[in-house]
Amino acid sequence: MLPRRLLLALAAMCSTLATRSAGAVPDGTGIALPGVRLFVRDTGGSGTPVILLHANTGTSASWAEQFEALSAAGYRVIAFDRRGWGRSLPDPGGPQPGSVAEDLAALVDHLRLPPFHLLGVAGGGFVALDYAAWRPETLRSLVVAASTGSFSEPEMERMTRNLDVPGFRQLPESFIEIGPSFRATQPERTAAWLAAEENARQKGARPQPLRTPNTFAKVEAIRTPLLVISASADLLAPPTLMRGWVSHMRQAEWVAIADAGHSVPMEQPELFNRAVLDFLRRH
Repeated sequence: MLPRRLLLALAAMCSTLATRSAGAVPDGTGIALPGVRLFVRDTGGSGTPVILLHANTGTSASWAEQFEALSAAGYRVIAFDRRGWGRSLPDPGGPQPGSVAEDLAALVDHLRLPPFHLLGVAGGGFVALDYAAWRPETLRSLVVAASTGSFSEPEMERMTRNLDVPGFRQLPESFIEIGPSFRATQPERTAAWLAAEENARQKGARPQPLRTPNTFAKVEAIRTPLLVISASADLLAPPTLMRGWVSHMRQAEWVAIADAGHSVPMEQPELFNRAVLDFLRRH
């Protein structure tokens, strides 16, 4: 583990490193919504909107590679920091802790968005499924990547326990979340990711539950076109585990990305973006 002083210094460098690799993310702004001042990054424009939901270890700044590729393809790209993450601040005068799906719905209504594409990675995938089951009429398509789905099902809970060997959760986050090839070849970006992860979630922030628990019955009712992206070196959501819930969504298209871990949008951005764009263009 890097010394905390070095981690904090690297945190200040994260946006610079991201810019070097993929172009700058848009400047964000705070939007007052029920229970939260949500920090939102928005490329603007008249293109079809794509909303990006970050992982539990990230913020809206995690999507530098996707902001560049998707906006270059003509889409309006939007990402926000979840309540208690990054620069989004809970409003004590409103409902707490709320759910991310409800914050997303409030943002969609505030921006008066037409039907949009929704993409969630890892913990953002939990929310994407939660929202899609609740407000399918607002969606053109759904993309879920590297995500267990946070399912309240014995089968999924059993597989998750099987993965969680003693001491696994005490390992460094960069080992758990990032594939070995990326760590071996991109030490500076790995260090920047670790620094950003260290500061992604605000201290003492209350966790937001799903609006309703994710179950097989819940997602079976989703008819929205779905792309699922797995990563071969993902220790948290390996392909076999993901197939446990994807098998209940018959409309799902599956793309497997080799030699990538849980942070697949960062580790293999060209393959990831190509798969996403191919799917979005058809919906």
